[in-house]
Amino acid sequence: MSKLIPQSLLGDIPDLYETEENNDPLCHIKLFTPDANFTWYIIELSKNDTNTCYGYVQGLENELGYFTLEELESIHGPLGLAIERDLSFKPILLSSLKEDEL
Repeated sequence: MSKLIPQSLLGDIPDLYETEENNDPLCHIKLFTPDANFTWYIIELSKNDTNTCYGYVQGLENELGYFTLEELESIHGPLGLAIERDLSFKPILLSSLKEDEL
């Protein structure tokens, strides 16, 4: 089990490939580096391993893709800070995130 996502939130996140027919899926969790400009929005999470995620990443490029919570837990920003979950984040449609980029 990941330190980034509490057990209580796992049930709200769709399994991998569950939203692939949805053109505007809901982003359920926001993870970010407090000392760098990277943000991960989790759309889906594997129910089998509770590690593999599909989501939207804002960083050097903004793109949809796969990442693992294990990988994110190993990352530290330039000041040595670990990735954190935005505790005040409310689920938002992917299209709303993309609109904010314009």
